[in-house]
Amino acid sequence: MNLGKLQNIDKIVFSSEDLKRLFDITNKSAQVTASRYVKSESLIRLKRDLYILPQVFNRLGEEEIFSIANLLQTPSYISLTTALSYYNLTTQQTPNFTESVALKRTKEIKIENKIFNYSLLKKDFYFGFIKRNDFFIASPEKALADLIYLSAIGKYNADFDAINFEKFDKSTTESILNKSNKAAKNLWLKLMKIYVH
Repeated sequence: MNLGKLQNIDKIVFSSEDLKRLFDITNKSAQVTASRYVKSESLIRLKRDLYILPQVFNRLGEEEIFSIANLLQTPSYISLTTALSYYNLTTQQTPNFTESVALKRTKEIKIENKIFNYSLLKKDFYFGFIKRNDFFIASPEKALADLIYLSAIGKYNADFDAINFEKFDKSTTESILNKSNKAAKNLWLKLMKIYVH
């Protein structure tokens, strides 16, 4: 089968259904072909029946990585330090490490040299995100609230010194945290005393 034909796929991420159309083969043959290409490292399997070309994966931009992060575990949205860095609200950088929050489970997925990290949020705190281009991301205030909430319950190790607290809408962050728990609200009050003058 012509491996060069794979370059004709005009999607960043594709399925065996796309291979079936491209090579004009049966479903079963497309699945076998995908498996063979993954074994020979001509394709990267992102998750069940979701593939990407290695050369495409290695040159993905930040926002393309975010949309893949959304796909790897659904539902999820980009948050925490990754979102704060995207908005230029922290000096902390996390190259090749993308953080999301999710409803299903806490999980880390390593693909090539990139790590996709998912932190579990309780259902009634899963809100406050927007769709931007092809991905879902927390608003700046929700990314901060997620970080404070997960830090308060011992599930996240935040570098608060790196965050520019002056740039946030404090009342929005506070109203989000009012829907969390006492530990998160107490941590917020403590942070305000330290970092806001």
